[in-house]
Amino acid sequence: MTQGSSRLAAVPPSFDAKALVEKQRARFETRATLPLAWRREQLQVLERAARKYEAEILAALQSDLSKSPEEAYLTEVGSIYGELKDALKNVKAWMAPRKGAAPLAIQPARVWQYSDPLGVTLIISPWNYPYQLAIAPLIGALAAGCTAVLKPSELSPATSAVLARMLKEAFPEDVVAVVEGGAEESRALLDERWDLIFFTGGPQVGRVVAEAAAKHLTPTVLELGGKSPCIIDKSADLEVTARRIAWGKYLNAGQTCIAPDYVLIPPELKGRFTELVQKAVTDFYGANTRESRDYGRIISSRHFERVSKLAQDGTVAFGGERDADSRFFAPTVIIDAPLSSPLMQEEIFGPLLPVVDCPSIDEAIRFVRARPKPLALYTFSKDAAVNERVLTETSSGGAVANDVCVHFAAKGLSFGGVGESGTGGYHGQASFDAFSHRKGVVKRPFLLDLKLRYPPYTGKLGLFKRFL
Repeated sequence: MTQGSSRLAAVPPSFDAKALVEKQRARFETRATLPLAWRREQLQVLERAARKYEAEILAALQSDLSKSPEEAYLTEVGSIYGELKDALKNVKAWMAPRKGAAPLAIQPARVWQYSDPLGVTLIISPWNYPYQLAIAPLIGALAAGCTAVLKPSELSPATSAVLARMLKEAFPEDVVAVVEGGAEESRALLDERWDLIFFTGGPQVGRVVAEAAAKHLTPTVLELGGKSPCIIDKSADLEVTARRIAWGKYLNAGQTCIAPDYVLIPPELKGRFTELVQKAVTDFYGANTRESRDYGRIISSRHFERVSKLAQDGTVAFGGERDADSRFFAPTVIIDAPLSSPLMQEEIFGPLLPVVDCPSIDEAIRFVRARPKPLALYTFSKDAAVNERVLTETSSGGAVANDVCVHFAAKGLSFGGVGESGTGGYHGQASFDAFSHRKGVVKRPFLLDLKLRYPPYTGKLGLFKRFL
């Protein structure tokens, strides 16, 4: 994902990062956040606030990214309701100690894993899905019994403002607080000691967050990005493949961390695939994409310029139309891009789809393995064995066979990256676990205090080998 700081929102003069952290830490130290009833109450409060502000949220997403209400609900608002429902239903089970097994050497004993809330947490969210990627981690924090400070992106100011009003009305500042602003405010927050930092953004800023966290040995969840490949086998249903890739690529004008970033395809299929993607774009958005209410805009002029420069690498097969004033950039397919070009080296985060000649699955796997591990990987084949080979011989944060992006919405799956695409995961129970510490606990009675484990050990080696 990509973040920037070209627009800074005004921060109230009273903003004091240290005081805010101390206020939340004081609340956490009362242990009031531990009971199940408290956690459920916070989740219910959040759900009521989300429903109350739904119309304002949809309007803000329209203002920031030109998202239609339908797309905004599909990709942001609706998924939050699902996460809340799941957490309210299952938080009791998630909190329950998980039973382990005691080896013979420490019997009699009972072994458990407790889930302790980490404490005072910082959530830094991005601009591309500014509501969903702010609230989903917050659900995990509240379910786990943590307090949270949320720092939304200044590049989506309308959504940031709604989040600030909504959460200020719903929660006291010592439970949930929102800090608006830009890089200066983020730095002030990162200078403080947190019990967890949850960051969603790009690898460059992710490194800054990790460095700041390391000063206090603070654990982090880093949801980053990368170049998510699509591997197309000769046996794939090309029409369905093109339609699904086009949907995932041009959703939110390509500003999606798990959007298909490039396509590896046998050369003899490239022309037909490109035609089918163009047909899908017309089916989705009409003959003039600029007039479609379902097609978004680039978030800022700076990002528009960045995408425009990337589009200069290779040959435009179709698309390429743009308007700087409205930040409209048409769905575009690019062929013959040099592999050393910025288009093929950087995460695109825009509506450009490079299509790369790749004669075989062997070469596709080598191509992917030679590059940083992506956040997502997509493989398309009618041969299940081919898909399985791609899935087992590559490493990525998540993967889908014969579709794109849908794993983000799959219930029960942890979502996250690996390597440069991130560390840690969330969604559902994984969100609860991300904001919790798994504490190992052994409970023993005073009975049967066997002398076997106590010195002197002379003559006990045989017994150790037998029982340990």
